[in-house]
Formats: sequence, C-alpha cells, structure tokens
Amino acid sequence: MAAKTGGPYEMHPRSTLLSDFILGSQDGLVNVLGILLGLVAAGSSTQLILVAALAALAAESISMGAVAYTSTLARRNLYLSEVERETREMREVPEMEREEVRVILRKWGYVGDEVEEMLGRIEAKPKAWLDIMMAFELNLSEVGSSQPVTSMLTVLGATVMGSLVPLLPFLARLSKETAAIGSVVLSGAMLIAIGVYEARTTLGVWWKSGSRMLVIGLAAGFAGFLVGKLVGAF
Repeated sequence: MAAKTGGPYEMHPRSTLLSDFILGSQDGLVNVLGILLGLVAAGSSTQLILVAALAALAAESISMGAVAYTSTLARRNLYLSEVERETREMREVPEMEREEVRVILRKWGYVGDEVEEMLGRIEAKPKAWLDIMMAFELNLSEVGSSQPVTSMLTVLGATVMGSLVPLLPFLARLSKETAAIGSVVLSGAMLIAIGVYEARTTLGVWWKSGSRMLVIGLAAGFAGFLVGKLVGAF
C-alpha cells in the first residue's frame, strides 16, 4: 500500500523549508568564512583566497544539495516501507495492532469504555488507523514525493546565498585585512538575521536565537583563523 501525500501527519512544508534554509545558509556561510579567515591569517594572496573560496562555494553547494536530496529520499523510503509493514500487520495480526491503539488512547486520557468506543471508530476507518500507528507508535511523518527535490533546491540555494555573504568584501577589491573585517561583520549580521528569522517563524526569542547563531558561526570562523595562523607560522 503506497502512502498518500497530503495526509494529516505529513511534515508541514513550512517547517521543512525553515530547517533546510537554516542548514544551507549557515553551513555555506560558516564554511567559506572559515576558509577566508584561515587563508588571510596564513598570508595567502587575494587571488588565491578568491579561488579557494569560490571553489569551496561550488563544491559545498552541490554537496549540501545532494545530501539534502538523498537524506530526504531515505526518509521517504523508510516511511513507505513502514506503511507496508503496518498495513500487513493490521491485516495479519489485527488484535496486536488494536492493543497498540489502546495504549495510545490511554496515553491521551481515554479510560474504560471510552477506549473501546474510540477503538471501534478508528478501526472502522483503515486510513485513520494507519495514520495513528505511523504518527503515534512509530513517530514518523509522511514525506511527500516532491519533498526530496524541494529540499535539494532549498538547501542548494541557501548554501550559495550564505557562501556569498563573507565573500562580498573580497570581491570589492579591498585590502585583505579590511576585507576580512568586513567579512566578519557581514557574516555576523547574516547569522543574526538567520536567528531572528528562525525565532519569528517558531516560538523562539529573537535575541537568544540570533546570539546563538552568531556565537556558533563566528566560533567556527575563528577556528579557521587559528588554523591559518598555525600554518602561516610554520
């Protein structure tokens, strides 16, 4: 039995978009920022810095997009295989499946005759029965057939966007030191913006989310700077 898209427990497109956007933009920004600061600290030429950063942008964007596609496709295949297994068990061992529904109903606060009454109503609707087992026994959300491609494009685009932010000052033909400072400032502003977007989309506090993104991102960039300093020293 194939899973239908658009079911009541399908992962909401907005939540998927949010996680894919944050994944791609933060990864691209932090990766390129670390490379830029590391090469500046190592004393590399501006030309080498730009070539390395652009190569990292291209490779990281394609890689992240591919990972988003394959991981989402794997989640979809897992969901479909579990749908087949649950459907078979509902047909072959229905009493075991009924008892699992009873356990779920009791967790929801149903007691006594209420449990059997609700069980009868659920059992009369095989799709509802299956959805309940998938969502509340296996904790699996439905993954639509178009979601792997959507996730791939979202992550790829967000990674390109995030990677370009720390590169902009270097493309403006500034001195390496000035460009590095500008890169840190722009990256910090972008990280805060990503955190604020996350908080506004969810129930987070904007300044906490923005500060968390800023600290994580700049810490990774600083790690690249330290590696560059060590390489330059030797």
